[in-house]
Amino acid sequence: MNTLEIRRLSKSFGAHKVIDDISFSVPENCIFGFIGANGAGKTTTMRMILGLLRADSGEIDVCGERVSFGATKTNRLIGYLPDVPEFYGYMRPKEYLGLCGEIVGLKANEIKKRTSELLDLVGLADANKKISGFSRGMKQRLGVAQALLGEPKLLICDEPTSALDPIGRKDILDILKHIKGRATVIFSTHILSDVERICDRVAVLHQGKIAVESALGDLRYNRKSKIITLEFEDEVDSDEVLRALGEGRLKPVRYETSEASIEDLFLEVAK
Repeated sequence: MNTLEIRRLSKSFGAHKVIDDISFSVPENCIFGFIGANGAGKTTTMRMILGLLRADSGEIDVCGERVSFGATKTNRLIGYLPDVPEFYGYMRPKEYLGLCGEIVGLKANEIKKRTSELLDLVGLADANKKISGFSRGMKQRLGVAQALLGEPKLLICDEPTSALDPIGRKDILDILKHIKGRATVIFSTHILSDVERICDRVAVLHQGKIAVESALGDLRYNRKSKIITLEFEDEVDSDEVLRALGEGRLKPVRYETSEASIEDLFLEVAK
């Protein structure tokens, strides 16, 4: 079963077509990498999934239910982590999650149980200081806990690692890998090494269209998956390399093959 299905979705702002007739689906219990350069339309797409932005055309289903613009009922199935989550800085983590639990209508015993479980999950069980004193990474982890409070079927993460240091990025990626069994994750990013570490499937958004959508392993297999590196003793005109090699006038001092990275594949499809 697919947790998310998007069919022929389009969105323009004035004369600028940001999303141009895209279609893709996200299977349940997977981490789906939604890849694109800054400004490619990733956030616009996610805002339409959340019903916060009206699509010009197309359909979006979450767990088989149609998304509608405005107060869409499908948002009870979705958790959302923006790229820069905002908090009440004077609160402590348990207080903040308790407030969020009350807002979504959870009972007191449920709030206590889920707050304890989620703070433990994101490594903040012992963090009892005010949120204003949190690092960026700690705030991002608290944002994950808040997004999971309602036990969503779909977790949407908009550039969750873009402003974090390597340790903070690893923390978030480890958490997302850990929750894959309880929710489907859409992981929007332009950091391609992060995609390579945790994602099962990817879609590349380029110039308003889906340039490629595939399982990560299939993407490597079906496209140019080998990188060949040749090193020569003297400087060589790249246009003459193949001819000189074929005629035996040129011999490399080093020859190396390697697997193409996600970055190599992204650059190929985004040409």
